Amino acid sequence: MAEIRYMEAINRALQDGMAADENVIVMGEDVARAGGSFKATRGLLDKFGARRVIDTPIAESTIVSAAVGAAMTGLKPVVEIMFMDFITLAMDAMVNQAAKARFMFGGQFNVPMVLRTPHGGGLNAGPQHSQCLEAWFAHVPGLKVVCPSNPQDAYSLLRAAISDPDPVVFIEHKALYGKRGEVDTAIGAQIGKARIARPGRDVTIVTYGNTVHASLQAAAQLAGENIEVEVIDLRSLQPWDEQAVYESVSRTHRVVVVHEAVKSFGSGAEIAASITENVFYELDAPVMRVGSPFMPVPFATSLEAQYVIKPADIADAVRVTMAGGR
Repeated sequence: MAEIRYMEAINRALQDGMAADENVIVMGEDVARAGGSFKATRGLLDKFGARRVIDTPIAESTIVSAAVGAAMTGLKPVVEIMFMDFITLAMDAMVNQAAKARFMFGGQFNVPMVLRTPHGGGLNAGPQHSQCLEAWFAHVPGLKVVCPSNPQDAYSLLRAAISDPDPVVFIEHKALYGKRGEVDTAIGAQIGKARIARPGRDVTIVTYGNTVHASLQAAAQLAGENIEVEVIDLRSLQPWDEQAVYESVSRTHRVVVVHEAVKSFGSGAEIAASITENVFYELDAPVMRVGSPFMPVPFATSLEAQYVIKPADIADAVRVTMAGGR
């Protein structure tokens, strides 16, 4: 298998998706001639032409609204929003139009579109270019939300998202674009299916995206303390793989949920509540959550370094739950 970067895996998935289906189009700011703000769409214009790779004005509401309309008339748009923060400008099109079209029109229309967007900090991009807003979309019936942590999943899940008959929000962490890994284009993926990134017996860490790697680093540290951590990479937040998480909890009896989004009202709260509702009697300690502090993402390097989730933060939470909780 070829080893390529996460960003290249996305580019490959777009190329293969467009080659397989002439209805797949790519839209967004600078996605054509410039190849995208992070170069994920590089080369698509030369290969597929200006009718299928479309540069748009800086108008996120218009871009997504046009994609919703195109999807309802038979195309399969893949929209790129440069930074997840700017999806706020397209919320009506996503939340009130794309998510609800199949329901409102009695199944006569569906919206087979993908909205790709990077989230996350660590690049000193400031409070308007670094947010993790995935919980907003996971809260909306009619939307699927995926967040791959490695090049293989970036490829396979994007192909699955493009093939999905309904709207999918595809979230990429900016810090992962350069991450390398083997990619087998023959491997498919199912949206809503988690994977065990590291097996363990003592504590389950439930996470997704870039914090999968911080969690694996924490697990490696804790192994030296004879604490064996199982790391579950959700890969998909809506739907999320409840069965895989509950089975892991039944093996380890302790849980830490980790994400880069702010801790308050985040995805971790939903996962923790679901665990408490469904497998409470498997727990030997309260479910712990690790998330970012409830504040805008700092711009300054020194402050952002304090803001982002570090392996030490996760390891500390694991030690607390091993001690029976606070």
